Amino acid sequence: MPTAASHLFKQRVPAALADRDLKAAMDKAQDGFIGKREQAVSQYPGFEALRELGREIKDHTLAHLDFYLDRYERQVQRNGGHVHWARNSNEARTIILDLCKRANARNVTKGKSMVSEEIGLNGALEESGIAVHETDLGEYIIQLAGETPSHIIAPALHKTKAQVSDLFHAKHQRYGFHQRLTEAPALVNEARQVLRRRYLDAEVGITGANFLIAENGSNMIVTNEGNGDLTRTMAKVHIVTAGIEKLVPTLEDATVLLRLLTRSATGQEFSAYTTLSNGPRREEDPDGPDEYHVVLVDNVRTEMLGNEFRSMLRCIRCGACMNHCPVYGAVGGHVYGWVYPGPMGSVLTPLNVGLEEAGDLPNACTLNGRCQSVCPVNIPLPDLLRRLRRRQHETGLDSRYSRAALRLWTALAARPALYRRAMQWGAVAMKRLAGRRGRLRRFPLAGGWTRSRDMPAPAGSTFQTLYTLYKEGRRR
Repeated sequence: MPTAASHLFKQRVPAALADRDLKAAMDKAQDGFIGKREQAVSQYPGFEALRELGREIKDHTLAHLDFYLDRYERQVQRNGGHVHWARNSNEARTIILDLCKRANARNVTKGKSMVSEEIGLNGALEESGIAVHETDLGEYIIQLAGETPSHIIAPALHKTKAQVSDLFHAKHQRYGFHQRLTEAPALVNEARQVLRRRYLDAEVGITGANFLIAENGSNMIVTNEGNGDLTRTMAKVHIVTAGIEKLVPTLEDATVLLRLLTRSATGQEFSAYTTLSNGPRREEDPDGPDEYHVVLVDNVRTEMLGNEFRSMLRCIRCGACMNHCPVYGAVGGHVYGWVYPGPMGSVLTPLNVGLEEAGDLPNACTLNGRCQSVCPVNIPLPDLLRRLRRRQHETGLDSRYSRAALRLWTALAARPALYRRAMQWGAVAMKRLAGRRGRLRRFPLAGGWTRSRDMPAPAGSTFQTLYTLYKEGRRR
């Protein structure tokens, strides 16, 4: 498992907020994601019914996951492939390294796989002397930059076109590309030319999985670049890395979830490439690998299956929650300090690396509910974040200040008359402190808020006080 730095969330936020290039990249990307999703959903009248069906499919699969995992394994074996079970990141890395060594691999091509990021696969392969070549354009960009993904479907979301131009100019000269390119099509074409040789040299190709289909042992991947197809067919060995929750019962179920995924992720009716892999190349096949392996990773998923966070396993990794999250939109993905950013990461990261490490993430959420409203399988993300906050409080991991504040609020809330009086005094005091501006530049106990924005002052009276006066006036 890659080292987490989620405990640095608060320290990283100010730098992210001050980064103008990051802000420009995030604003542009979020506008595009939100607008395209809205248009795609509006053109599909039955989208809400489809969401409910998708939720039912995932819940049914999770309720019978042992049955479908067993069925999937039997079908893969019937197709000539092999299934490997990994309880954690260490086991997953060991299995994949052994497969690569058996293939005498010196070069590995990779399609985009968040599970491979989760288990820290690239570093393990490189430490063993195996060259790893990311083939998804976004993953390729961040690999050149020595960074990690900042988004689960658009890894280089945080990069501006000018930054990519500078990066390619610096890194591609060794391949004979000396001209500085500034237009996106030209940059894409140059990356394509560099990567073309990688497919031919690779002994092993590694992809992720959008869906694993139990009825026929198929693996479905969804891309817009075609790199996944080249990765899985050109190498002699194809390795699929996937979490156990990626199972669906039938191909028909997968098509339901696919319609939800593409509209929620990129606002497309259908992705450019949707590919099914069933196993190694057969005699009549014109291409394909000689060996086919699926590495199924647990990594706390079984634990989640049996606790209050089970609904998080419905996630189909579309990224819609982070695209619509005001916190993610302001600071980007790297500040979250682990593989999964945004609302879904604020749930998954504490469950994987511990609340001691990632306790700031559930508390960074505003609980506005936007993430749940766009989730294609209706995961109650705000509720899950509240549960993590409760767990944090019950285990004594929250700060002494927050515990003291909660005790004070509890004492006030248990005494309605005192609570109303305190709120009225507070409203009057804040209005006077704000003066004619009507806004507070500094406010005790809210320094984090007023460091980057003003706090609007209340009207000088609470709603309850005004309502009481209104009722008394009506009686007269």
